[in-house]
Amino acid sequence: MFRTGRHRPAPDGGFDRRLIAPMVLGSVLNPINSSMIAVALVPVGAAFGAPPAETAWLVTALYLATAVGQPVIGRLVDTYGPRRLYLTGTALVGTAGLLGALAPSLGLLIAARVLLGLGTSAAYPAAMHLTRSEAERTGQSSPTGVLTVLAVANQTVAVVGPTLGGLLIGMGGWRTVFAVNVPLSLACLVLGTVRLPVAEGRHGRPGRLGRPGRSGRSGRSEPTGSPAGTGSPDGTGRSDRLDHAGIALFAVLLLALMLFLMKPDPARWYLPLLAALAAAGFAVRERRARTPFIDLRALAGNRPLIATYLRQLLGCTAIYAFLYGYTQWLEEGRGLSATATGLVLLPLSLTALTVAGATGRRPAVRGKLLVGSGCQVAACAALLLVHAASPGVLLVAVGVLAGVSQGLIGLGTQTALYHQADQAAIASAAGLLRTFMYLGAMAASAATAAFFPHGATTGGLHHLALFMLGGAALLFLLTLPDRSLSRLGTPPQQG
Repeated sequence: MFRTGRHRPAPDGGFDRRLIAPMVLGSVLNPINSSMIAVALVPVGAAFGAPPAETAWLVTALYLATAVGQPVIGRLVDTYGPRRLYLTGTALVGTAGLLGALAPSLGLLIAARVLLGLGTSAAYPAAMHLTRSEAERTGQSSPTGVLTVLAVANQTVAVVGPTLGGLLIGMGGWRTVFAVNVPLSLACLVLGTVRLPVAEGRHGRPGRLGRPGRSGRSGRSEPTGSPAGTGSPDGTGRSDRLDHAGIALFAVLLLALMLFLMKPDPARWYLPLLAALAAAGFAVRERRARTPFIDLRALAGNRPLIATYLRQLLGCTAIYAFLYGYTQWLEEGRGLSATATGLVLLPLSLTALTVAGATGRRPAVRGKLLVGSGCQVAACAALLLVHAASPGVLLVAVGVLAGVSQGLIGLGTQTALYHQADQAAIASAAGLLRTFMYLGAMAASAATAAFFPHGATTGGLHHLALFMLGGAALLFLLTLPDRSLSRLGTPPQQG
């Protein structure tokens, strides 16, 4: 798999731990940029005289770019190897950070967020590719410790992002949340150049995204057929053909839908029509393409996995609506500074990390999702009690409830996906799980813009809370009757 170069296998024959630093640092670039911007929306709007409906595009632009870019760059990683894409992506992050730090207008700031979305899409699939390659090199199953480190690192920076962003803004203004990407990018470039292997692209045949793989005696999943958007059904196993038409239709679908949701108006009737046409064209294209962008046939054959993607969408919609909406309200409706807002949200971060650490090794997927969605319902209901004169203890308590739900729902969906998806295509399945996370974040951004058309008022927060409450209740009702979740992670019974 690896050509002779800078990379030297670990002396003990195990996973090369020198790869962990660039893998972790690169993969956290997306969640840290996703969450830090929450406390910068109000000062950015004040700087450019833009209402929340316009500054919300700083959130939407990154997620729109990443939702499309993640699976596309994942394909490129398989074709050209992780090193090249990792270095290119992290260099783009630094360029975007510099552009955002110097941007003279909101339009250029949004462009910088698009570049950030594309640049931060490279490191996670590169990390998954490296993990899989190391597993093949050592002849062992993928090291759960390394995967856990990646998951915890991403969740950690996501929940501490608002606090970090508030501290940066307090020290140097809102432009520092963009400028911080420059040193992070340089660190990734140095670590990537020194430690990442010079590797050839993978041209093997991973399994289908929607079908559980077969495990041999070694515990590794064996391929079950042509891949889900990452391989070729012609028997060659080559994966270097991109479904450009499918990618374009997927991008048009998301863009048209978000343009309408950001500003619903009967006069813009053509946008939902365009989204519907793009969705129909995408479905037809993906069913006929030899190397589809997303293999809809394979995905349709795995209903438990579809349910997991739906849970991810519902859970992340409420989580990010809370993150963006509650944060803006604390600054505008409650009158707190960006630094004080970050400190108020700090218990949310600590609670999410504590819950994740305490329950991470337990296989109770259904229990995590039920308790997590129940706490999410409680957090959304508690928002209806919040007003401009609410005591600080109530503001913190609402965040603690949201932290419990965030820690449990994230763990539950990831664990469910690990057991439901074909292990030979686990990276593709995980990438699509992230896409549904981004879709939820975009829906949350659209909802925030819709309920805060002229500022983050208390009335707007309560309407947003009702919207979140509906999604959290659906998540609970989708999980409650699903007994199959109770069997995930348990050893099969012998006959």
